[in-house]
Amino acid sequence: SWSTPFFSGKHRNVQDSGPKVCIVGGGPAGFYTAQHLLKARDDMVVDVYERLPVPFGLVRFGVAPDHPEVKNVINTFTQTAQHERCYFYGNVNVGTDVSVEELRKAYHAVVLSYGAEANRSMRVSGEGLAGVFSARDFVGWYNGLPSNKELQPHLNCETVVILGQGNVALDVARILLSPLDLLKKTDITQHALDTLAASRVRRVLIVGRRGPLQIACTIKEVREMINLPDTAADMLPADFESISEALKDLPRPRKRLTELMMKTVKTESGQHKANKSWGFRFLRSPLEVLPGPDGKRVAGIRLAVNKLEGSGEDAKAVPTGQTEDLECGMVISSIGYKSLPIDPCVPFDPRSAIVPNNMGRVKDTAGLYCSGWVKRGPTGVIATTMNDSFDTARMLLKDMDSGMLNLSVNKPGGQEITALLKERGVRAVSFPEWEKINLEEVRRGTAVGKPREKFLDVKDMLAVAWS
Repeated sequence: SWSTPFFSGKHRNVQDSGPKVCIVGGGPAGFYTAQHLLKARDDMVVDVYERLPVPFGLVRFGVAPDHPEVKNVINTFTQTAQHERCYFYGNVNVGTDVSVEELRKAYHAVVLSYGAEANRSMRVSGEGLAGVFSARDFVGWYNGLPSNKELQPHLNCETVVILGQGNVALDVARILLSPLDLLKKTDITQHALDTLAASRVRRVLIVGRRGPLQIACTIKEVREMINLPDTAADMLPADFESISEALKDLPRPRKRLTELMMKTVKTESGQHKANKSWGFRFLRSPLEVLPGPDGKRVAGIRLAVNKLEGSGEDAKAVPTGQTEDLECGMVISSIGYKSLPIDPCVPFDPRSAIVPNNMGRVKDTAGLYCSGWVKRGPTGVIATTMNDSFDTARMLLKDMDSGMLNLSVNKPGGQEITALLKERGVRAVSFPEWEKINLEEVRRGTAVGKPREKFLDVKDMLAVAWS
Protein backbone atom coordinates (compact mmCIF):
# COMPACT_ATOMS: atom_id res chain seq x y z
CA SER A 1 0.00 0.00 0.00
CA TRP A 2 2.94 2.31 -0.61
CA SER A 3 2.14 5.56 -2.26
CA THR A 4 4.77 8.09 -3.15
CA PRO A 5 3.94 11.63 -2.06
CA PHE A 6 3.97 12.82 -5.66
CA PHE A 7 0.35 12.61 -6.63
CA SER A 8 -2.45 15.20 -6.81
CA GLY A 9 -1.06 16.66 -9.99
CA LYS A 10 2.47 16.91 -8.59
CA HIS A 11 4.85 14.52 -10.31
CA ARG A 12 8.53 14.93 -9.87
CA ASN A 13 10.35 15.66 -13.02
CA VAL A 14 13.28 13.23 -12.94
CA GLN A 15 15.26 15.73 -15.01
CA ASP A 16 14.73 18.43 -12.36
CA SER A 17 18.10 20.06 -12.60
CA GLY A 18 17.39 23.09 -10.40
CA PRO A 19 18.57 23.53 -6.83
CA LYS A 20 17.07 21.10 -4.31
CA VAL A 21 16.69 22.23 -0.71
CA CYS A 22 15.47 20.19 2.21
CA ILE A 23 13.86 21.73 5.30
CA VAL A 24 13.75 19.84 8.59
CA GLY A 25 10.64 20.86 10.54
CA GLY A 26 7.17 21.75 9.27
CA GLY A 27 6.41 24.60 11.68
CA PRO A 28 6.32 28.36 10.96
CA ALA A 29 10.11 28.64 10.49
CA GLY A 30 10.14 25.77 8.00
CA PHE A 31 7.21 27.02 5.94
CA TYR A 32 8.34 30.65 5.88
CA THR A 33 11.81 29.56 4.73
CA ALA A 34 10.23 27.40 2.01
CA GLN A 35 7.92 30.23 0.92
CA HIS A 36 10.81 32.64 0.40
CA LEU A 37 12.95 30.11 -1.48
CA LEU A 38 10.15 29.09 -3.86
CA LYS A 39 9.34 32.72 -4.64
CA ALA A 40 12.97 33.63 -5.32
CA ARG A 41 13.74 31.05 -8.03
CA ASP A 42 11.40 29.30 -10.41
CA ASP A 43 13.67 26.25 -10.66
CA MET A 44 13.89 25.67 -6.90
CA VAL A 45 12.50 22.44 -5.41
CA VAL A 46 11.85 22.40 -1.65
CA ASP A 47 11.11 19.30 0.43
CA VAL A 48 9.80 19.73 3.99
CA TYR A 49 10.32 16.89 6.47
CA GLU A 50 8.20 16.79 9.64
CA ARG A 51 8.34 14.25 12.48
CA LEU A 52 4.57 14.24 13.07
CA PRO A 53 2.02 13.24 10.41
CA VAL A 54 0.53 16.75 10.75
CA PRO A 55 2.18 20.06 9.77
CA PHE A 56 2.35 23.59 11.28
CA GLY A 57 4.20 22.96 14.54
CA LEU A 58 3.50 25.55 17.22
CA VAL A 59 0.73 27.22 15.22
CA ARG A 60 -1.23 24.02 15.75
CA PHE A 61 0.18 22.98 19.13
CA GLY A 62 1.28 26.24 20.77
CA VAL A 63 -1.17 29.02 19.88
CA ALA A 64 -3.98 29.26 22.45
CA PRO A 65 -7.31 27.73 21.34
CA ASP A 66 -9.11 31.03 22.01
CA HIS A 67 -6.78 32.88 19.58
CA PRO A 68 -8.06 31.48 16.28
CA GLU A 69 -7.02 34.62 14.35
CA VAL A 70 -3.34 33.84 15.05
CA LYS A 71 -3.82 30.48 13.31
CA ASN A 72 -4.79 32.14 10.03
CA VAL A 73 -1.16 31.86 8.89
CA ILE A 74 -1.99 28.19 8.27
CA ASN A 75 -3.65 29.36 5.03
CA THR A 76 -0.35 30.84 3.83
CA PHE A 77 1.57 27.70 4.82
CA THR A 78 -1.00 25.54 3.00
CA GLN A 79 -0.48 27.56 -0.19
CA THR A 80 3.28 26.99 0.13
CA ALA A 81 2.81 23.24 0.68
CA GLN A 82 0.53 23.03 -2.37
CA HIS A 83 3.10 24.82 -4.55
CA GLU A 84 4.06 22.63 -7.50
CA ARG A 85 7.72 22.57 -6.44
CA CYS A 86 7.12 21.89 -2.74
CA TYR A 87 6.76 18.42 -1.23
CA PHE A 88 5.75 17.61 2.34
CA TYR A 89 6.95 14.44 4.10
CA GLY A 90 5.15 14.03 7.42
CA ASN A 91 5.82 11.14 9.82
CA VAL A 92 9.57 11.25 9.08
CA ASN A 93 11.87 11.66 12.07
CA VAL A 94 15.14 13.20 10.90
CA GLY A 95 17.96 11.94 13.12
CA THR A 96 16.25 8.55 13.50
CA ASP A 97 14.59 7.51 10.22
CA VAL A 98 17.14 9.34 8.10
CA SER A 99 20.33 11.15 9.12
CA VAL A 100 21.24 14.77 8.45
CA GLU A 101 24.34 13.41 6.67
CA GLU A 102 22.13 11.49 4.22
CA LEU A 103 20.05 14.61 3.59
CA ARG A 104 23.20 16.66 2.94
CA LYS A 105 24.32 14.13 0.32
CA ALA A 106 20.93 14.18 -1.44
CA TYR A 107 20.30 17.98 -1.45
CA HIS A 108 22.23 21.11 -2.39
CA ALA A 109 21.32 22.62 0.99
CA VAL A 110 19.65 21.53 4.24
CA VAL A 111 17.83 23.99 6.53
CA LEU A 112 17.22 22.99 10.16
CA SER A 113 13.95 24.52 11.40
CA TYR A 114 12.93 21.97 13.99
CA GLY A 115 12.26 24.39 16.84
CA ALA A 116 12.63 23.96 20.59
CA GLU A 117 11.01 20.81 21.94
CA ALA A 118 12.46 20.60 25.45
CA ASN A 119 11.73 22.56 28.64
CA ARG A 120 14.18 24.67 30.59
CA SER A 121 14.54 23.20 34.04
CA MET A 122 13.89 25.32 37.16
CA ARG A 123 16.84 23.52 38.82
CA VAL A 124 15.17 23.48 42.24
CA SER A 125 14.31 20.63 44.59
CA GLY A 126 10.74 19.36 44.41
CA GLU A 127 10.57 19.94 40.66
CA GLY A 128 9.62 16.26 40.23
CA LEU A 129 6.64 16.32 42.63
CA ALA A 130 3.17 15.42 41.36
CA GLY A 131 1.34 18.60 40.34
CA VAL A 132 4.43 20.31 38.89
CA PHE A 133 4.25 20.78 35.11
CA SER A 134 6.09 22.67 32.43
CA ALA A 135 3.95 25.19 30.56
CA ARG A 136 5.05 23.57 27.30
CA ASP A 137 3.59 20.20 28.36
CA PHE A 138 0.44 21.81 29.78
CA VAL A 139 -0.14 23.77 26.54
CA GLY A 140 0.59 20.60 24.54
CA TRP A 141 -2.01 18.77 26.64
CA TYR A 142 -4.88 21.20 25.95
CA ASN A 143 -3.78 21.70 22.33
CA GLY A 144 -3.63 17.98 21.46
CA LEU A 145 0.10 17.36 21.08
CA PRO A 146 0.32 13.53 20.92
CA SER A 147 3.27 13.32 23.33
CA ASN A 148 1.32 15.20 26.04
CA LYS A 149 -2.01 13.39 25.84
CA GLU A 150 -1.33 11.33 29.01
CA LEU A 151 -0.51 14.38 31.16
CA GLN A 152 -3.62 14.20 33.40
CA PRO A 153 -3.27 17.38 35.46
CA HIS A 154 -5.51 17.22 38.55
CA LEU A 155 -7.19 20.61 38.85
CA ASN A 156 -8.62 19.80 42.29
CA CYS A 157 -6.80 22.62 44.08
CA GLU A 158 -7.72 26.24 44.67
CA THR A 159 -4.45 28.03 43.82
CA VAL A 160 -2.10 27.54 40.87
CA VAL A 161 1.28 29.27 40.72
CA ILE A 162 2.77 29.95 37.28
CA LEU A 163 6.47 30.81 37.15
CA GLY A 164 7.32 33.21 34.32
CA GLN A 165 5.44 36.23 32.98
CA GLY A 166 5.54 35.81 29.22
CA ASN A 167 2.57 35.33 26.89
CA VAL A 168 2.60 31.55 27.35
CA ALA A 169 2.19 32.00 31.13
CA LEU A 170 -0.81 34.26 30.49
CA ASP A 171 -2.28 31.80 27.97
CA VAL A 172 -2.16 29.07 30.62
CA ALA A 173 -3.68 31.36 33.29
CA ARG A 174 -6.47 32.40 30.91
CA ILE A 175 -7.32 28.80 29.98
CA LEU A 176 -7.43 27.85 33.69
CA LEU A 177 -9.82 30.71 34.54
CA SER A 178 -11.91 31.07 31.36
CA PRO A 179 -15.63 30.27 31.49
CA LEU A 180 -16.24 26.85 29.95
CA ASP A 181 -18.78 28.27 27.50
CA LEU A 182 -16.04 30.35 25.88
CA LEU A 183 -13.68 27.38 25.55
CA LYS A 184 -16.33 25.00 24.19
CA LYS A 185 -16.38 26.94 20.92
CA THR A 186 -12.60 26.62 20.37
CA ASP A 187 -10.44 23.75 19.10
CA ILE A 188 -9.29 22.89 22.65
CA THR A 189 -9.21 19.10 23.08
CA GLN A 190 -12.25 17.35 24.53
CA HIS A 191 -10.21 15.72 27.32
CA ALA A 192 -8.96 19.16 28.42
CA LEU A 193 -12.53 20.48 28.42
CA ASP A 194 -13.66 17.58 30.61
CA THR A 195 -10.82 18.22 33.08
CA LEU A 196 -11.50 21.99 33.14
CA ALA A 197 -15.23 21.33 33.70
CA ALA A 198 -14.35 19.61 36.99
CA SER A 199 -11.67 22.17 37.95
CA ARG A 200 -11.64 23.70 41.44
CA VAL A 201 -9.02 26.31 40.52
CA ARG A 202 -10.10 29.77 41.71
CA ARG A 203 -6.85 31.70 41.89
CA VAL A 204 -3.82 31.92 39.63
CA LEU A 205 -0.65 33.80 40.63
CA ILE A 206 1.82 34.65 37.86
CA VAL A 207 5.28 35.03 39.37
CA GLY A 208 8.30 36.80 37.84
CA ARG A 209 11.85 37.35 39.05
CA ARG A 210 11.91 41.03 37.98
CA GLY A 211 9.52 43.98 38.30
CA PRO A 212 6.47 45.36 36.45
CA LEU A 213 8.72 47.30 34.02
CA GLN A 214 10.46 44.08 32.86
CA ILE A 215 7.39 41.91 32.37
CA ALA A 216 7.66 39.89 29.13
CA CYS A 217 4.04 39.64 27.99
CA THR A 218 2.17 41.93 25.61
CA ILE A 219 -0.67 44.36 26.35
CA LYS A 220 -3.20 42.25 24.42
CA GLU A 221 -2.66 39.28 26.74
CA VAL A 222 -2.90 41.39 29.91
CA ARG A 223 -6.08 43.03 28.64
CA GLU A 224 -7.61 39.60 28.00
CA MET A 225 -6.87 38.64 31.62
CA ILE A 226 -8.43 41.87 32.92
CA ASN A 227 -11.55 41.26 30.81
CA LEU A 228 -12.14 37.66 31.93
CA PRO A 229 -15.73 37.33 33.18
CA ASP A 230 -16.25 36.83 36.93
CA THR A 231 -12.51 37.18 37.57
CA ALA A 232 -10.82 39.94 39.57
CA ALA A 233 -7.25 41.16 39.23
CA ASP A 234 -5.40 40.74 42.50
CA MET A 235 -2.33 42.99 42.39
CA LEU A 236 -0.17 44.42 45.18
CA PRO A 237 -0.33 48.25 45.04
CA ALA A 238 3.14 48.45 46.62
CA ASP A 239 4.62 46.84 43.48
CA PHE A 240 3.61 49.88 41.46
CA GLU A 241 4.33 52.74 43.89
CA SER A 242 7.85 53.51 42.76
CA ILE A 243 7.41 53.20 39.00
CA SER A 244 5.21 56.16 38.07
CA GLU A 245 8.23 58.49 37.74
CA ALA A 246 9.87 56.08 35.27
CA LEU A 247 6.76 56.13 33.04
CA LYS A 248 7.53 59.19 30.96
CA ASP A 249 10.83 57.78 29.66
CA LEU A 250 9.45 54.40 28.62
CA PRO A 251 9.02 53.35 24.97
CA ARG A 252 5.36 53.50 23.99
CA PRO A 253 4.38 49.78 24.11
CA ARG A 254 6.01 49.37 27.53
CA LYS A 255 4.40 52.59 28.77
CA ARG A 256 0.90 51.54 27.69
CA LEU A 257 1.29 48.11 29.30
CA THR A 258 2.50 49.65 32.58
CA GLU A 259 -0.33 52.22 32.62
CA LEU A 260 -2.85 49.43 32.06
CA MET A 261 -1.50 47.47 35.05
CA MET A 262 -1.46 50.60 37.26
CA LYS A 263 -5.03 51.45 36.29
CA THR A 264 -6.06 47.87 37.13
CA VAL A 265 -4.49 48.10 40.60
CA LYS A 266 -6.47 51.28 41.29
CA THR A 267 -9.84 50.03 40.05
CA GLU A 268 -9.65 46.50 41.44
CA SER A 269 -8.42 47.19 44.98
CA GLY A 270 -11.16 46.31 47.42
CA GLN A 271 -13.36 44.78 44.70
CA HIS A 272 -13.18 41.08 45.48
CA LYS A 273 -16.73 40.07 44.68
CA ALA A 274 -15.66 37.91 41.75
CA ASN A 275 -15.49 34.13 42.10
CA LYS A 276 -12.00 33.86 40.70
CA SER A 277 -8.84 35.95 40.74
CA TRP A 278 -5.46 36.25 39.07
CA GLY A 279 -2.49 38.46 39.78
CA PHE A 280 1.14 39.18 39.08
CA ARG A 281 3.71 38.66 41.82
CA PHE A 282 6.97 40.46 41.09
CA LEU A 283 10.59 40.17 42.27
CA ARG A 284 10.27 36.50 43.20
CA SER A 285 12.34 33.48 42.08
CA PRO A 286 11.65 29.80 42.84
CA LEU A 287 13.89 28.25 45.52
CA GLU A 288 12.07 25.02 46.24
CA VAL A 289 8.77 23.31 45.50
CA LEU A 290 7.28 22.26 48.85
CA PRO A 291 5.64 18.84 49.25
CA GLY A 292 2.47 18.12 51.21
CA PRO A 293 2.24 15.66 54.12
CA ASP A 294 2.44 12.65 51.77
CA GLY A 295 5.78 13.89 50.42
CA LYS A 296 4.57 13.20 46.86
CA ARG A 297 2.36 16.11 45.81
CA VAL A 298 3.08 19.82 45.66
CA ALA A 299 1.57 21.89 48.50
CA GLY A 300 3.42 25.15 48.04
CA ILE A 301 6.45 26.95 46.72
CA ARG A 302 9.28 28.79 48.46
CA LEU A 303 10.34 31.96 46.64
CA ALA A 304 13.41 34.13 47.01
CA VAL A 305 12.53 37.81 47.37
CA ASN A 306 14.61 39.83 44.87
CA LYS A 307 15.59 43.44 44.38
CA LEU A 308 16.51 45.05 41.07
CA GLU A 309 19.97 46.28 40.19
CA GLY A 310 20.04 48.63 37.22
CA SER A 311 16.92 49.77 35.41
CA GLY A 312 14.80 49.19 32.32
CA GLU A 313 15.09 46.08 30.16
CA ASP A 314 18.60 45.33 31.46
CA ALA A 315 17.75 45.35 35.17
CA LYS A 316 19.06 42.28 37.01
CA ALA A 317 17.17 40.44 39.77
CA VAL A 318 19.37 39.96 42.85
CA PRO A 319 18.23 37.90 45.86
CA THR A 320 17.84 39.87 49.11
CA GLY A 321 18.17 36.81 51.35
CA GLN A 322 14.49 37.00 52.35
CA THR A 323 12.10 34.23 51.33
CA GLU A 324 8.34 33.84 51.03
CA ASP A 325 6.16 30.73 50.91
CA LEU A 326 3.01 30.50 48.77
CA GLU A 327 0.47 27.75 49.27
CA CYS A 328 -0.67 26.10 46.04
CA GLY A 329 -1.77 22.74 44.68
CA MET A 330 -0.13 23.10 41.28
CA VAL A 331 3.02 24.74 39.91
CA ILE A 332 3.45 25.43 36.18
CA SER A 333 6.90 26.44 35.05
CA SER A 334 6.79 28.83 32.08
CA ILE A 335 10.45 29.84 31.98
CA GLY A 336 11.13 28.93 28.38
CA TYR A 337 11.67 26.18 25.84
CA LYS A 338 14.98 24.93 24.54
CA SER A 339 16.25 23.19 21.42
CA LEU A 340 17.93 19.79 21.48
CA PRO A 341 20.76 18.49 19.29
CA ILE A 342 19.37 16.57 16.30
CA ASP A 343 22.32 14.63 14.91
CA PRO A 344 25.99 14.12 15.89
CA CYS A 345 27.18 15.73 12.63
CA VAL A 346 25.42 19.05 13.42
CA PRO A 347 27.26 21.54 15.66
CA PHE A 348 25.28 22.41 18.81
CA ASP A 349 25.92 24.89 21.60
CA PRO A 350 24.54 23.25 24.77
CA ARG A 351 24.86 26.44 26.83
CA SER A 352 22.63 28.63 24.68
CA ALA A 353 20.81 25.53 23.28
CA ILE A 354 21.02 26.64 19.65
CA VAL A 355 22.81 25.54 16.49
CA PRO A 356 25.77 27.97 16.26
CA ASN A 357 25.30 30.04 13.11
CA ASN A 358 26.09 33.26 11.36
CA MET A 359 22.86 34.83 10.03
CA GLY A 360 21.46 31.32 9.55
CA ARG A 361 24.57 29.77 7.99
CA VAL A 362 25.63 26.94 10.32
CA LYS A 363 29.22 27.35 11.53
CA ASP A 364 31.86 25.19 9.83
CA THR A 365 29.33 23.02 7.96
CA ALA A 366 28.96 23.77 4.25
CA GLY A 367 25.45 23.57 2.85
CA LEU A 368 23.79 23.53 6.27
CA TYR A 369 21.51 26.38 7.45
CA CYS A 370 19.04 27.02 10.26
CA SER A 371 16.00 29.20 10.90
CA GLY A 372 13.53 29.84 13.72
CA TRP A 373 14.07 28.97 17.37
CA VAL A 374 16.91 26.53 16.76
CA LYS A 375 18.73 29.47 15.15
CA ARG A 376 18.09 32.25 17.66
CA GLY A 377 16.53 30.67 20.77
CA PRO A 378 12.84 30.41 21.75
CA THR A 379 11.80 34.06 21.62
CA GLY A 380 9.41 36.25 19.69
CA VAL A 381 6.08 35.82 17.98
CA ILE A 382 5.20 34.31 14.59
CA ALA A 383 6.13 37.55 12.79
CA THR A 384 9.61 37.41 14.37
CA THR A 385 10.01 33.87 13.04
CA MET A 386 8.84 35.00 9.59
CA ASN A 387 11.50 37.72 9.31
CA ASP A 388 14.16 35.46 10.73
CA SER A 389 13.32 32.68 8.23
CA PHE A 390 13.36 35.10 5.30
CA ASP A 391 16.86 36.18 6.45
CA THR A 392 18.08 32.58 6.39
CA ALA A 393 16.53 32.03 2.94
CA ARG A 394 18.27 35.19 1.65
CA MET A 395 21.61 33.94 2.98
CA LEU A 396 21.09 30.58 1.27
CA LEU A 397 20.16 32.24 -2.05
CA LYS A 398 23.20 34.49 -1.80
CA ASP A 399 25.40 31.41 -1.38
CA MET A 400 23.80 29.90 -4.49
CA ASP A 401 24.43 33.06 -6.51
CA SER A 402 28.03 33.40 -5.35
CA GLY A 403 28.83 29.77 -6.13
CA MET A 404 29.54 28.97 -2.49
CA LEU A 405 26.84 26.31 -2.93
CA ASN A 406 27.79 24.27 -5.99
CA LEU A 407 24.66 23.92 -8.13
CA SER A 408 26.49 22.35 -11.10
CA VAL A 409 26.21 18.95 -9.42
CA ASN A 410 22.83 17.34 -10.04
CA LYS A 411 21.44 16.13 -6.70
CA PRO A 412 18.81 13.36 -6.41
CA GLY A 413 16.86 15.11 -3.63
CA GLY A 414 13.61 13.53 -2.45
CA GLN A 415 13.78 10.52 -4.76
CA GLU A 416 16.84 9.16 -3.02
CA ILE A 417 15.44 9.83 0.45
CA THR A 418 12.06 8.24 -0.42
CA ALA A 419 13.91 5.10 -1.53
CA LEU A 420 15.94 5.05 1.71
CA LEU A 421 12.82 5.48 3.84
CA LYS A 422 10.98 2.73 1.96
CA GLU A 423 13.93 0.38 2.55
CA ARG A 424 13.69 1.20 6.27
CA GLY A 425 9.94 0.63 6.42
CA VAL A 426 9.15 4.30 7.02
CA ARG A 427 6.11 5.59 5.19
CA ALA A 428 5.77 9.34 4.78
CA VAL A 429 2.51 11.28 4.97
CA SER A 430 2.05 13.54 1.95
CA PHE A 431 0.28 16.90 2.08
CA PRO A 432 -2.91 15.54 0.40
CA GLU A 433 -2.89 12.80 3.07
CA TRP A 434 -2.64 15.45 5.80
CA GLU A 435 -5.63 17.14 4.16
CA LYS A 436 -7.64 13.95 4.76
CA ILE A 437 -6.72 14.17 8.47
CA ASN A 438 -7.65 17.85 8.45
CA LEU A 439 -11.08 17.21 6.88
CA GLU A 440 -11.84 14.49 9.40
CA GLU A 441 -10.83 16.69 12.35
CA VAL A 442 -13.04 19.51 11.06
CA ARG A 443 -15.91 17.06 10.56
CA ARG A 444 -15.54 15.76 14.13
CA GLY A 445 -15.44 19.34 15.44
CA THR A 446 -18.49 20.51 13.47
CA ALA A 447 -20.51 17.68 15.04
CA VAL A 448 -19.98 19.25 18.48
CA GLY A 449 -19.98 22.95 17.50
CA LYS A 450 -16.18 23.42 17.42
CA PRO A 451 -13.79 24.41 14.59
CA ARG A 452 -12.11 20.99 14.87
CA GLU A 453 -11.58 18.06 17.21
CA LYS A 454 -7.93 17.03 16.91
CA PHE A 455 -6.65 13.48 16.83
CA LEU A 456 -4.44 12.93 19.87
CA ASP A 457 -2.86 9.73 18.67
CA VAL A 458 -0.39 9.35 15.81
CA LYS A 459 -1.85 5.90 15.02
CA ASP A 460 -5.30 7.44 14.52
CA MET A 461 -3.84 10.18 12.29
CA LEU A 462 -2.09 7.59 10.12
CA ALA A 463 -5.20 5.40 9.86
CA VAL A 464 -7.12 8.36 8.39
CA ALA A 465 -4.24 9.52 6.17
CA TRP A 466 -3.81 6.11 4.59
CA SER A 467 -7.43 4.99 4.55
